[in-house]
Amino acid sequence: MTVERISVIGAGLMGHGIAQVCAQAGYQVVMRDLSEELVNKGLERIRKFLSDGVHKGKVSQADADSTLGRILATTSLEEAARDTDLIIEAIVEDMEQKKQLFRELDRLCAPHVIFASNTSYLSITEMAAVTGRPDRFIGMHWFNPPQLMRLIEIPRGQDTSEETVATIVELAKRLGKVPAVCSDSPGFIVNRLLQPFYNEAMSLLEEGVASAQDIDTALKAGGGFRMGPLELRDFVGLDTALRGTEVIYNALRHDKFKPRQCLIRLVKAGHYGRKTGRGFYTYGQE
Repeated sequence: MTVERISVIGAGLMGHGIAQVCAQAGYQVVMRDLSEELVNKGLERIRKFLSDGVHKGKVSQADADSTLGRILATTSLEEAARDTDLIIEAIVEDMEQKKQLFRELDRLCAPHVIFASNTSYLSITEMAAVTGRPDRFIGMHWFNPPQLMRLIEIPRGQDTSEETVATIVELAKRLGKVPAVCSDSPGFIVNRLLQPFYNEAMSLLEEGVASAQDIDTALKAGGGFRMGPLELRDFVGLDTALRGTEVIYNALRHDKFKPRQCLIRLVKAGHYGRKTGRGFYTYGQE
């Protein structure tokens, strides 16, 4: 099917970036969040990103203005559901909240609308089961920041149709992204591969083999990584990282995925990384 209008539910860390990418590719976009404050914050992030691009000569002022002109911001779920072809959900990584949202959207959206969840690790099949359109339900796992990262993982649910997969793969390409299709397995591709990597970095820290800074420095200087594993966990959010780790470990029950105690302790203490000012590192006020 043809996608002409896209609605992004969530204007936060991922949602605003997804909305921007879609609008820059020429799509009419509705970006919805729960409050005017959240919506406006998302719009301001988009404006800043585009403004920086203009300043660096990467985008023209006319293109930046036209991108913003294609984004309608709203707090109304009904407005987001109206006259759209694709819903991209980008809310908190919580299964029950996602399922409740999709129940409401299933009631509001036309039958042809495809639902896509930007989840890092939660089951597409489980979310799809609460709707009347499991054949038109799929994953679109974007990477942070969506404006810069090229990959979109596309996990397919148990009942996702071939037409839906083909539509989303083609859309990803039109957005300038690289699609990678996979089955609905815990952690999909990237997080399944990275989880033991993160855990081993935490084990080195717990065993006193090296400091967090030296572990990250070694991977950046020796492996060409832009960020080290512990820096990246802080960047994503340690609470989010722990939830993802627990989902994968509980599903696969292999020790290489088991959450490390240093991560558990930090989360229990309310230290979630950059967003709280403290995690594996301590951050100044931004």
